Amino acid sequence: MKPPTTHSAPGLAVLLKITSVALFTAMAALVKVVTETVPAGEAVFFRSLLALPVIVIWIWQKGELREALVPRNTLGHVWRGLFGTAAMASNFAALGLLPLPEVTAIGYAAPIFTIIFAVLLLGERIRFIRITAVILGLVGVLIVAWPRLSLRPDEITSGVRLGVAFVLASCVLRALVQIHIRTLVKTEHTAAIVFYFSLTSATLSLFTIPFGWVMPDPLTLFLLCMTGILGGIAQILVTSAYRFGAASMLAPYDYASLIFAITIGYVFFSEVPTLYMLLGALLVIAGNVLVLWRERQLGLINDRARAARQRD
Repeated sequence: MKPPTTHSAPGLAVLLKITSVALFTAMAALVKVVTETVPAGEAVFFRSLLALPVIVIWIWQKGELREALVPRNTLGHVWRGLFGTAAMASNFAALGLLPLPEVTAIGYAAPIFTIIFAVLLLGERIRFIRITAVILGLVGVLIVAWPRLSLRPDEITSGVRLGVAFVLASCVLRALVQIHIRTLVKTEHTAAIVFYFSLTSATLSLFTIPFGWVMPDPLTLFLLCMTGILGGIAQILVTSAYRFGAASMLAPYDYASLIFAITIGYVFFSEVPTLYMLLGALLVIAGNVLVLWRERQLGLINDRARAARQRD
C-alpha cells in the first residue's frame, strides 16, 4: 500500500488547522441552536452518523480503508467510544445551558486534566512547570465558572450551574479519552480510531431514545445533519494539518476557537463575554501554553541528545 504523503508545509498546515477550528466552532453553534428543542443524545446521533460517510470517503481516498475496518483492539475502541460519546453528550448538554464562549473557555481545561490523569493513571512524572500549568488552568476555570456558582434564585433555576457541571464533566472525559488514545495508537491505525469512534458514538446514542427523542422539524433536521457534515470535514482537516506541520507548532491555533466563539456568540446569540470569562480563559490558555513550551523544550533537549549519540 502506498504510504500517505507527508512533508513540511507550515502555511498549509496552519490554514487547515484554523479552518478546522472554525468549522468545529460553527458546529458547536449549530448544536446550541438544535439543543433548544432536541435532546443532547439525539444531537450526538446525527453528529456521529452524518460524519461517517465523510470519514469513509476520506479514508477510502487515502487508500486506508482496510486498516480502518480491521481493528486489532476491539475492546479498546469500545472504551474510547464510551468515554468519547459521554464527553460529546456532556458538551452538547452544556451548550444548551451556557453561552458558547463560556463553554469554549472552560473546555480549554481538558489538557490540564490530561496532565493530572497522566500522573495518576500512567505514572508520569510532574515537575514545577507542569504543576504551575495545572494550577493556572484550574484557577482560570474557577474564575470563569465562579459567577455561575452563586446561590441567586435566577441562577439556580436557569440551569447554568448544571451547564458548568456538564462542561467540566466533558473536560474530564476528554482527558480520559486522550490518556486512552495514548495506549490505543500503539496498535491501532489512526483511520481505525476515527472511524470506529464515529460508529460507536452513533450506536451508543441510540440508547438515549427512551429519554425524550423528538421528531425534528425540517429546519432542525437540516441543522442536525450539518453538525455531522461539518464535524466530519473538520476532523479530516485537523488530521490532514498534522501531515504538513508539527503538533507543537499547530497546538496554539486551537485557541482561535475563543475568537470564533465570541464572534458567533455576539452576532447570533447576543452573548457578550464577561470580564470573568476573559480573565479565566487567559489563565487557562496560559497554563496550556506553558505546557506546550515545556514539551517543546524537552523535545529540543531529546533531539540534541540523539544527535550527540549519533556523533559518538
